[in-house]
Amino acid sequence: MRHHLLEPHNFSLNISRQTVVLVLLVLVTFPPAWVRQAEAKAEKHLTLQATVDLAIQDNPNLDEILARSEAMAAIPSQVGTLPDPVISFNALNMPTDSFDMSQEAMTQMQFGLTQALPFPGKLALREEASSFAAKAAADNVDEARLRLVQNVKTRWWQIYSLDHALEIVERNRELFRQLIQIASIKYEVGKGLQQDVLLAQLELSKLHDQKIKLIGLRSKIVARLNRLIDRHANIEISLPAQVPTKLPAIADETLLYRKAEKSRPLLRQLRNEVAGAKSLLSLAKKDLYPDFKVGAFYGVRQGDNPPSVGGNRSDFLSVKLSMNLPVFSARKQDKAVAQKSSELQQKIYNQQDTLNGVLMQISEAAADFKRSKEQFLLVESGIIPQARQTVDSMLSGYQVNKVDFLNLIRSQITLLSYENRYWQSLSEANQALARLAAAVGEEKIYE
Repeated sequence: MRHHLLEPHNFSLNISRQTVVLVLLVLVTFPPAWVRQAEAKAEKHLTLQATVDLAIQDNPNLDEILARSEAMAAIPSQVGTLPDPVISFNALNMPTDSFDMSQEAMTQMQFGLTQALPFPGKLALREEASSFAAKAAADNVDEARLRLVQNVKTRWWQIYSLDHALEIVERNRELFRQLIQIASIKYEVGKGLQQDVLLAQLELSKLHDQKIKLIGLRSKIVARLNRLIDRHANIEISLPAQVPTKLPAIADETLLYRKAEKSRPLLRQLRNEVAGAKSLLSLAKKDLYPDFKVGAFYGVRQGDNPPSVGGNRSDFLSVKLSMNLPVFSARKQDKAVAQKSSELQQKIYNQQDTLNGVLMQISEAAADFKRSKEQFLLVESGIIPQARQTVDSMLSGYQVNKVDFLNLIRSQITLLSYENRYWQSLSEANQALARLAAAVGEEKIYE
């Protein structure tokens, strides 16, 4: 027995061909509002690559790290250059009773130039240590970019999965409305039970509750993704309805390990930090040697020499050489050497521990991907087709009173669960790929 909410009606309409053509032309030239809205919505779909590009272009945190790196890149030439020379102007031995420049023989106006000279090798070591720090800062920018891309991909795939979950829930709500209608009709004609109607209504309410939760979760993740692409948190994000679902085969873990040791910016950063710590240790050892200051001074005198000597007073030329004495080296320079040595060991240990952590990340991400891929293929090719066949068979059996309503509901709930599992597995597999690419440090992670 088929039941229709709307029965067809026959209408006699007398419309001229010219009127129809005119209406069609108007619709083509000036599409209705709902068509324009649909087209506008379609234009706003954010593909995965477009979202990643937006984040790399506009993310404030990445720009902050980049600015810090650029600032550090300007340091090496500063610390590797000699200190600025000092020019001095002095009035020496000026008599206070007359302030006459010619009264005393030692009165003079002196002009001098002084230059500080660090012990040979110190400037080069300072520049070298700063260069390694600048390289480490640049590697940190690349590492931050990797983390940003991973986070963007993760949020994008989470939203994509939630969109399909909402679509499945809405489709099942419509199905349960139809089941309620079928159960109600069978109950009215005495071929069904009232509890069947109540059970279907309960499941419909549970689906509505699930929809509310999914909408709330989606809004939260949309806010997080908007932050990554530098947009207001409440701006709606629309994703394409369909994307390629074929999952690739990833390379062997041993190969991925080697790629990570070469390509991962974090590991490059730590190598540069270790090299910089070695330079700082060498510089600390150099501080056991003195620094120098050299200067030259020219004194201008006025007046005449005594009659026994005769003539004008000659000017003075003075040369100065000074150095600091590291007499407190046991409490100062030696302690600095011990400090830099310990800092170097700390960075070496941190480098090894971080490498172990990166290899662990690769193994975990690879394992998650393989698991999700296997689940996805199993659900796609096996479970969902079987579940759909079961639901169709149950529905046919229920309509002829050969299957009870509870089993029909259970089979539909099972199908709903595995349809959600299908999209979740696809999303989780792609999130694992994003983590794997970030852990390796490059996108070439496939066979």
